[in-house]
Amino acid sequence: MLNSDSEQNLTPRPAVRYVTIDENNDGQRIDNFLVTFLKGVPKGKIYNLLRKGEIRVNKKRTKPDYRLQSEDIVRIAPIVITPPSDKPTLPEKLKNDIESRIIYEDKGLIVVNKPSGLAVHGGSGLSFGLVEVIRQMRPQEKFTELVHRLDRDTSGLIMIAKKRSVLKKLHTALREKEGVQKTYLALVYGSWPKRKLQVNAPLLKNELKSGERVVKVHTDGKESLTRFKLVRQFEGYSLVECEPVTGRTHQIRVHTLHAGYPIVGDDKYSPAELLKETKALGFKRLCLHATRLEIMLDGEKKVFEAPLEKEWQRLMNDVLVSPF
Repeated sequence: MLNSDSEQNLTPRPAVRYVTIDENNDGQRIDNFLVTFLKGVPKGKIYNLLRKGEIRVNKKRTKPDYRLQSEDIVRIAPIVITPPSDKPTLPEKLKNDIESRIIYEDKGLIVVNKPSGLAVHGGSGLSFGLVEVIRQMRPQEKFTELVHRLDRDTSGLIMIAKKRSVLKKLHTALREKEGVQKTYLALVYGSWPKRKLQVNAPLLKNELKSGERVVKVHTDGKESLTRFKLVRQFEGYSLVECEPVTGRTHQIRVHTLHAGYPIVGDDKYSPAELLKETKALGFKRLCLHATRLEIMLDGEKKVFEAPLEKEWQRLMNDVLVSPF
């Protein structure tokens, strides 16, 4: 029978590890890379290890903001790592639903028609979001990151990168406002004028003590521009096409409000009496949908489309009255 000393000797001890960086992490800050790679190690400890030279790149000390390059060799000194907590068990029904909503996938990119009510990522009391679902559905992928975001209650097209190189290209396109065009559909309260083609109003983001984000038009805000086009009118409502030229938080929601036509079902920005009215009609969600996405990637133009959900279409056709 083994004594306790023998048992301890059989316990695997941490060893020096060498990690060769590939294209998936090319350009990533080393501190961010280590947070993901060393799951269970506090971020403060990672910075401490970098300062002490316990973690080196190509045999040299490095700073937390160093950006990794392909073929870099990261040396990680022996570290006792706390096993990561168990991932949340996701319902098979949810994974099957998201699988059916993947409208495009290749070696570097996934495009999903996200349902309303599902956050894009976990956090703030949520154990999981869309990206966590995708990671469990595609465990073989070394890299899975959101390219951009949609509000939890907004439905429609969203991109998830499977390669860091793809993420970098799309981030550059979004930042330079060239190579990515997003189009939304919104059902708003009121009769949107045909001549109302854009809203150009600066947006200022505030965070309340509760952590809730609220955005308003303010001269101290960031420049924000949204183009609009009337698609269809009903008595007291309008379906409009929205193209955000800039990409600010809650941009479409606040710009429609600023124009005098808040979005149906918007619990944050629409008047309570209007919300009560439309909920009684059956509209129990934010009526904002990312319907079309155009991107240029590696010289090839790709166009993705996601029509309005059937229940939304049914409510417009059967409950709302067309003036024509």
